[in-house]
Amino acid sequence: MFGWECFSWNSVPDSYLSEPEPFSLPAPLPKWPQGSGFASGRISLGRIQVSQVTKFERVWSCTNSHGKPHGFIFYRPLEIPDGFFCLGHYCQSNEQPLRGHVLVAREISSSEPEADHSHGSMLESPALRKPINYSLIWSADSPHDGCGYFWLPNPPVGYKAMGIIVTSKPDEPEVEEVRCLREDLTENWTFFCSTYSDSKQVEDIACLKNLDSTLHAMPNIDQIHALIHHYGPTVYFHPDEIYLPSSVQWFFKNGALLYSRGSEKGKAIDYQGSNLPSGGTNDGAFWIDLPSDEDARNNLKKGNIESAELYVHVKPALGGTFTDIAIWVFCPFNGPAILKVGLVNIEMNKIGEHVGDWEHFTLRVSNFTGELWSVFFSQHSGGEWVNAYNLEFIDGNKPVVYSSRHGHASFPHPGTYLQGPSKLGIGVRNEAARSKLRVDSSIRYQIVAAEYVDVGGGAIREPCWLQYMREWGPSIVYDSRSEIDKLIDLLPVFVRFSVENLVELFPTELYGEEGPTGPKGKANWETINTVAGRRGPREAKEAVGRHGLSAEQEGIKVNPIELSHFVDFIKQNKLQTESFIIGSNQYMVTSIHENWFSARCINTSKPGGEGAIVMQTAAYILVALYEGSIGPASRAMAAADQLTWQLGRKNL
Repeated sequence: MFGWECFSWNSVPDSYLSEPEPFSLPAPLPKWPQGSGFASGRISLGRIQVSQVTKFERVWSCTNSHGKPHGFIFYRPLEIPDGFFCLGHYCQSNEQPLRGHVLVAREISSSEPEADHSHGSMLESPALRKPINYSLIWSADSPHDGCGYFWLPNPPVGYKAMGIIVTSKPDEPEVEEVRCLREDLTENWTFFCSTYSDSKQVEDIACLKNLDSTLHAMPNIDQIHALIHHYGPTVYFHPDEIYLPSSVQWFFKNGALLYSRGSEKGKAIDYQGSNLPSGGTNDGAFWIDLPSDEDARNNLKKGNIESAELYVHVKPALGGTFTDIAIWVFCPFNGPAILKVGLVNIEMNKIGEHVGDWEHFTLRVSNFTGELWSVFFSQHSGGEWVNAYNLEFIDGNKPVVYSSRHGHASFPHPGTYLQGPSKLGIGVRNEAARSKLRVDSSIRYQIVAAEYVDVGGGAIREPCWLQYMREWGPSIVYDSRSEIDKLIDLLPVFVRFSVENLVELFPTELYGEEGPTGPKGKANWETINTVAGRRGPREAKEAVGRHGLSAEQEGIKVNPIELSHFVDFIKQNKLQTESFIIGSNQYMVTSIHENWFSARCINTSKPGGEGAIVMQTAAYILVALYEGSIGPASRAMAAADQLTWQLGRKNL
């Protein structure tokens, strides 16, 4: 993301910025099975075909504005295939290996099979055209690379610029350098939305739009199996883990019961889950629970790792230019939480426990080459994307996933991870370590869904239990305050908070557990990223809206607030280590999720406390402030959700 602070500095670095070393996976890629357009190197987006370029030539570099030794390097793409055209240049930090890419494009002629004839008279205009000229939008001196110049292509009427050109000379670039794309083939979702300066020109940058509904570059069933065999991670459980995974069938066969509203007696569940209610919504009418017999109940809680298999859902990402392979892990029981307060660790008796724990991790694979690009690690309804160069690998190109003790959150490396305001040393401990307790997902897996694949031939048959949309465990309300009251006196004086403040600073998961739903009931089951372009998963997560929002829509009242400090906080990606300020209030993040996070005010004068819910949409960051605790937080979340829906309905 091009944030203006990247291009200036306050002090001269001691040395020339080092060139990042290129990254490659530990082992060569196999020859993928034939069929479809997967891993062919090129992808049709309807009226244009795009190819991925990963070879670059350094153009210019700079340090950041804080005088730190790291900085940013700008590149132009090399080895562009014949007939394809550059759309813009590439930039990355010198602190990470060189592993970026840009897309280059060519027009598909009307005689080619991929050509799209559905856009009427617009097809008379070429999809790609040269810019008229360029506007110099920024320049700066670098102590070692001289002056850098940033040029925005000025497109013809009806076209959009797709990127920016960087040069080390003041001469305006040749118009042959790049191409602009016809406006109807683009999205108005700018990948410059994290910029906090007033720079209207960069808002003219557009993203590619995929008009090819066939998703021809997605892998077929044989290619899916090959990808899982090659990349399937090994999941390591903590050596002290007592709540292990199992197969869903083992869970049903060994005593799990289906309960319904109005009935006190549970019913046995068929081995395949065929007698579970199918479809609908989570209306609270049904839920699954453990048997009442104590021995059978304890046996089911422990799981059965010998029976465990992981459940695979394959879906398109980033407009069909990538494939997401979501791999789900089922554990019959989630153990109690371990709280950390300063230097003191407190093992809770009940808080954090629930029946039926579903966690997942997701492999993101490039459809251009079949190369693993990144992995998403789910962590208690949230999680993080980790680039391939930051992963741990075994047996070639298979990443390692560490499952935390009791909670089964996924992490890329062993260690202790704190969920909550880590700067204060308060939160839930997630302990991850390697042991003999492991499951190899490249062998022990079942593909349960890939909606884009033609299932008429029965290649992928969704299991009955996947259609169960209700809760896999009963709803529980924890008496967090009562349990912490009993333990608060054990804390050293220097970390002793009032009970009120202590409870409010812990993640919201501690306050109660709505029975967890199955994979299809999770928000991340659906494909989130549908736009083809150069926004990666981390950029999408860090995106900040270009404007403060002040409106009244559909009965929702939204008040403007000062967000400059908050925007800086988001942009620096320090959610887990720093506080942020909105107005006169200072907040600490207490829980991070895939597209939202929650925070509590640490300098409030309100008796019930104050909090914030921060939610990301495609173009905006929504901030919902509330006074109080759980109830007001739930209402703030509902309001943010409703406004998100309204913005999506209006394509905002």
